[in-house]
Amino acid sequence: MDIRATALPEVKVLTPRRIGDARGYFCEAWNAARMAEAGLDLAFVQDNEGHSAHAGTLRGLHYQGPPFAQAKLVRVARGAILDVAVDVRLGSPTYGRWVAEELSAANGAQLLVPRGFLHGYLTLTDDALVLYKVDNPYDAASDGAVAWDDPDLRIDWGIDSAEAILSDKDRRAPRLRDWTSPFAYGETQ
Repeated sequence: MDIRATALPEVKVLTPRRIGDARGYFCEAWNAARMAEAGLDLAFVQDNEGHSAHAGTLRGLHYQGPPFAQAKLVRVARGAILDVAVDVRLGSPTYGRWVAEELSAANGAQLLVPRGFLHGYLTLTDDALVLYKVDNPYDAASDGAVAWDDPDLRIDWGIDSAEAILSDKDRRAPRLRDWTSPFAYGETQ
């Protein structure tokens, strides 16, 4: 497994080694013991799957607040996405900064998004299938969002806002300046 830090050091790109032959390939997408040896000691409790029928579907920027904050390991089983993480830990030296990585079935890359970060993705292909593990169960009362197109964040999604396919939740999400982060730098949440 290749593990690479991004411009936000806590956000990592994990790319499993694929062993291939004429039939296809096999890879170990997650191995708790090997990841713990690499300093990534996470106990995932839930697997999620999201299907988007059309390119241009934007999901995010989402979070789940404490005590149900979640770390996520995101990968793509079919198609491709632009995956984005935003640091929203109060007191963090990288507060408000974001990283984006293209994840696809072809490249096999995964994005590890720690607790205290907003997460969102844009589908780059039709019929995209996104899989992700989380280390805390879903809790509706802790679920929230921040505006994906917040002008203060200036995330380069590569899409015109009028073309993005959004949920009502994402359309109504507040701007970062109108939202109070429940996350603090240095806390595990």
